[in-house]
Amino acid sequence: MGSSGGVRDGAMILLLLVASSLVGTSRAREAPLSLPVPVAATAGSRRAPERHGLSADFYAKKCPAVDQIVANVTAARFRDFPAAGPAVLRLFHHDCFVEGCDASILIAPTVEAGGAAARAPKVERDVEENRNLPQEAFDTVEMAKAAVESKCPGIVSCADVLALAARDYVQLAGGPYYAVKKGRKDSKVSLAGKVRGSLPCANSTVDELLRVFAGKGLGAGDLVALSGAHTVGFAHCVHFLGRIYDFRGTRRPDPLMDARLVKALRMSCPSTGGSARVVAPFDVSTPFQFDHAYYANLQARLGLLASDQALFLDARTRPIVQELAADKARFFQAFVASMDRMGSIRIKKGKKGEVRKVCSQHLL
Repeated sequence: MGSSGGVRDGAMILLLLVASSLVGTSRAREAPLSLPVPVAATAGSRRAPERHGLSADFYAKKCPAVDQIVANVTAARFRDFPAAGPAVLRLFHHDCFVEGCDASILIAPTVEAGGAAARAPKVERDVEENRNLPQEAFDTVEMAKAAVESKCPGIVSCADVLALAARDYVQLAGGPYYAVKKGRKDSKVSLAGKVRGSLPCANSTVDELLRVFAGKGLGAGDLVALSGAHTVGFAHCVHFLGRIYDFRGTRRPDPLMDARLVKALRMSCPSTGGSARVVAPFDVSTPFQFDHAYYANLQARLGLLASDQALFLDARTRPIVQELAADKARFFQAFVASMDRMGSIRIKKGKKGEVRKVCSQHLL
């Protein structure tokens, strides 16, 4: 859903001064020494499928401290590289939406002899939709996996480590802590051809978004709740240039984008020749805080991506946006339930999967 997170050192960050209260900097909060009590899904929400045998205590006997081991790594990374947080969230989404939550996105890009990049895409990371996934996210998962391997060799999958890291970053940024069901295996393949059409685009319509989500067994409520991950993270100019310069071929900005936002974005994102490193926050009011301000921004025409703003413009999703904008606790509950459902997409079990030692490499 756009290009969220992963701002490298030296990258220029565009902080938009268009909301009533904009956070310019934020000191990363360290995780507590003990894991907090998880938030439960609401009683009326749909439960994630149990047919795959995922459970929060899957490693209770063979690696009981896995949650804490991963949390120690993510807390340190969040302190030193806060942008790794939204980057890992995006990585988890890209993994689950392509052939399920199986760590297939983590397999290293294809290279030819001599180190040159392969001409034809072969693995998921070779495809255009995944080439801008921030290295900070991959590094975080590899570091967490290495820490787990040092304590529980050959037990915990990379797919489960990624799911745990995503949860940790939500909590570290001020969001809910929730129990992560575990028991996934890592995919034995990563195929570039499976990516196209599996991921939403920055300019997707609600019809297109609903179609993609329905293909994963997710509904409109999941679409709106999971889009709330854009309460943190950033997008590169290329993903919204059309909205601020040439909306639908009119050579004018999107009339439904706040004029102040258009002006601020144009200051750092020229129509041509701009820096590919410039990014803008999805949430212009609290860009470093995991809260429900994202939805209030949509109501105020401050959505950055067309696919974000469309959620408020469409009658099918507007009531959900309004509900989550009015109640942070309700957003947290909806987000937790939808993350649980997304985390259960097409789980690999038994001989259909593997447990990699290094997340970027298949077992030999």
